[in-house]
Amino acid sequence: MRIRIVAITAVAAGTLGALSASPAQATEYSSALKIRGIQYDAPGRDSNNCRTGNTDEEYLTIKNYSAGTTVNLKGYVVKDKAGNRFQFTANHNLEPGDYVKLRGGNGTDSDRNNAVYRDNCNFLWNNDKDSIYLYKPSGAGADSHAYTKTGNDRDGNGYIGYHN
Repeated sequence: MRIRIVAITAVAAGTLGALSASPAQATEYSSALKIRGIQYDAPGRDSNNCRTGNTDEEYLTIKNYSAGTTVNLKGYVVKDKAGNRFQFTANHNLEPGDYVKLRGGNGTDSDRNNAVYRDNCNFLWNNDKDSIYLYKPSGAGADSHAYTKTGNDRDGNGYIGYHN
């Protein structure tokens, strides 16, 4: 009887050891590209006027966290909870440690300035709460986050950082 209890205890301890070695976040994806941060509330009064508005000041930063792999953004998709989406249709290579800001509004995409514009003057992110999804060209998840203004934006500046 005592041998059986010792064996069960050893198996249980091994199982606990294996469980504690697992990542703390079960929803974490295995991807080089991750959402670095979001300016979900553009500074000032929201205006989606294409000429004078501030939708270009609302952005999502995507960073390549790999140590040695360049990733092409072409085919990646960004969505919000309501299903609004943006797909990177042009080649945009992110070297290790590099990032891009996906901005609202109209502008000229630039590798040098790390900017891609949605060419849409409507705000994508809600100012109170939303969910952000980043999908690989294959359709597999690359990263996702949900936020609430009251729960995640401690300083109230409209910006939330991830994967610091």
